[in-house]
Amino acid sequence: MAGDDLDGEVLTGDLSGQDAGSARFLECRFEECDLTELRAPRARFAETTLYAVRGAGVDLAESQWLDCVVTGARLGAVQLFGAELRRVRFEGGKIDFLNLRGATLREVTFTDCVLTEPDFGGATLEQVTFEGCRLVAPDFNQARMKKVDLSGAQLSAPRGLASLSGATISRLQLFDLAPNLADQLGITVAD
Repeated sequence: MAGDDLDGEVLTGDLSGQDAGSARFLECRFEECDLTELRAPRARFAETTLYAVRGAGVDLAESQWLDCVVTGARLGAVQLFGAELRRVRFEGGKIDFLNLRGATLREVTFTDCVLTEPDFGGATLEQVTFEGCRLVAPDFNQARMKKVDLSGAQLSAPRGLASLSGATISRLQLFDLAPNLADQLGITVAD
């Protein structure tokens, strides 16, 4: 599969441990696959759907995604650092330890997802929304944001709040984040 061009393929079953590095997936569908330890660095995905995929240790570093949908995923330790995602939708599902360090996300939506310890460190986010999502201990350190909407998300113990410039949060989120934000900005609040 490494370096292959797949067009219109439906992939099911056990893909764990497969090497798909630099492969190109056009209009493919991954359906209820086990992606544990799948290695697909620098792969390209266009108009591709991932439905109810599961697994841990998935390497998608420096991959490219265009017009894709990920629905009902249950994944852990996903490496997407340095990746480029454009017009990608994540719907439902749970992803633990999502590494998006240095990635570029444009016109990406997360809807009704649980993201545990996602790492957006040094990432570029533009027109990204988190609607009905729960973000547990997200790291935004040195992220660059433009038109990022966090107002519909539940944020728990976020880090790197000083990098939220360019993001929209709700008034309630502001009240919840105020002590942490003041601390990270070096602001002393008197009683």
